[in-house]
Amino acid sequence: MHPTAQPKRISIEQTVNVGDTDSEGIPTVLPDLSGGTAWINSPQLTAASLRGKVVLVDFWNYSCINCLRTLPYIKAWNAKYKDNGLVVIGVHTPEFPFEKDLANVRKAAQDLGVDYPVVLDNDYRIWQSFSNEYWPAHYFIDATGRVRYHHFGEGNYEESEQWIRKLLEEPNRQALPDVPTKVAASGAEAAPDSDDVRSPETYVGYERARNFSSPGGLARDSQHSYEAPSRFDLNQWALDGSWVDGNQIATLRSDKGSIVYRFHARDLHLVLGPAGTGTPVRFRVTIDDKAPGNNHGVDTDAEGSGIVTDNRLYQLVRQQENIQDHTFRIEFLAPGVQAYAFTFG
Repeated sequence: MHPTAQPKRISIEQTVNVGDTDSEGIPTVLPDLSGGTAWINSPQLTAASLRGKVVLVDFWNYSCINCLRTLPYIKAWNAKYKDNGLVVIGVHTPEFPFEKDLANVRKAAQDLGVDYPVVLDNDYRIWQSFSNEYWPAHYFIDATGRVRYHHFGEGNYEESEQWIRKLLEEPNRQALPDVPTKVAASGAEAAPDSDDVRSPETYVGYERARNFSSPGGLARDSQHSYEAPSRFDLNQWALDGSWVDGNQIATLRSDKGSIVYRFHARDLHLVLGPAGTGTPVRFRVTIDDKAPGNNHGVDTDAEGSGIVTDNRLYQLVRQQENIQDHTFRIEFLAPGVQAYAFTFG
């Protein structure tokens, strides 16, 4: 699927057992992996070179919150089973332009502790060869090259690990030691509070923007001075200050500017980055016009202060209690910041 066809991030698990034929058009054998534009942590791997190995293919990108929350399990399985013949391959298929940059992906992989092979799928060729539509998506391939199982989204980790063990045990007909898997998840990688998320992923660029409430709506691809209304309904959001809103990105042009969102969730994340110059931008976060205190995220402090240094997902709020509707505001203290999308957990 081409990136302009709006591939999907999902968190609700979807599970499919794959037989000799697949009515969804998903291949039953490992496709060629030659469509990648670069490899990290490994020379180029191919379907032929992987024959005899059990392979887990993980479609992800480093600003996707659903992908980040599956990473602790992928990393744990890689560490536990790589000596038994498991090969994990992260297929990094970008959603936003900055995710095509090799240096950005290399730094993100290092920061996230991803030490298994990662291939940049900037042209969506590997994505298309799997007929994939989702971030994250996990495909489990046996030692003969057959796709035996796949799973879309977060969750179902126990069954996924059982499939890894099953595929590793089959060639040797010998059970692996039954040792508990140690999974360490913190910050943005921690599991969501799914029972109390009532705010959807929300894009700031006009192409997929919804529920925008600044008077006059979004001015496409041109600089415009916005004002935030005094009241918001749940999941409405607004800009304040002078911004240029593009199809995927909103860029602040005035000396100061804000984004306001009325949300209901434990965690609030926002994908942000500095403009082309790379100059860091400081910001301040409030919840209901107050400093977040103990409800700050990993990228803010108790006073709500933080700084945008890289293109990535920033966790700005993690509430400790009292999960209800709140008004979030992030005020940027210098021009040049770029905003992409809100996600919640």
